[in-house]
Amino acid sequence: MLVLASTSPRRAMLLKEGGFSFVLQKADVSEELPLKIKPEAGVQELALRKALAGQKAWINSGGCAEDIILGADTIVAIDDQILGKPADEKEAQTMLQRLSGRHHDVYTGVALVNGTGCRENTAIRTQVFFRPITLEEIKAYIATGEPMDKAGAYAIQGGAKDFVEHYEGSLSNVIGLPMEYVSERLRAWGIEQENITLREVEDGLSSVKGSFRGFIAP
Repeated sequence: MLVLASTSPRRAMLLKEGGFSFVLQKADVSEELPLKIKPEAGVQELALRKALAGQKAWINSGGCAEDIILGADTIVAIDDQILGKPADEKEAQTMLQRLSGRHHDVYTGVALVNGTGCRENTAIRTQVFFRPITLEEIKAYIATGEPMDKAGAYAIQGGAKDFVEHYEGSLSNVIGLPMEYVSERLRAWGIEQENITLREVEDGLSSVKGSFRGFIAP
């Protein structure tokens, strides 16, 4: 059985539309990281924390030790500095102004564990290129409330798709789970896909140009 150690509706949607059956397990962890940690190392650490916390909670609730736990975390980084979720509208504005007219990296850490000692952990990187954004556009976007619970203060599948010139890597990675990589690794762990539905997440994203290169962080 596959267990997703997450309460993220976006990750659950991606996994479901990827054709996988799973159950959800809340995983409460600290998201504090050392100040100078590299983004790829930090996101791997957070993904593993979530997977291990989810595993503990799952087993404590009567789950089987052989069940596979998937943990993931996504961060945005620019100039090797991590941009988390904005604390308020002012910080959201500062983040979006910093991203304006530049490219940045989106990393998703993916961790797979089970109670028999099997474990793997990596990070996938996508580069996202923003066009220059006016202050009026930024304020209008913030007024929608969408940026406030998103790393880097934006959602590529939401209103921020209009800010994106193009991306290089996995689009689903930016949304929260690199399904190309995850599907491959789950199959390697013996979890097979069932019915793959139409990718609703791609609706409205036809204007966002991108290429997939499967960037894996060093």
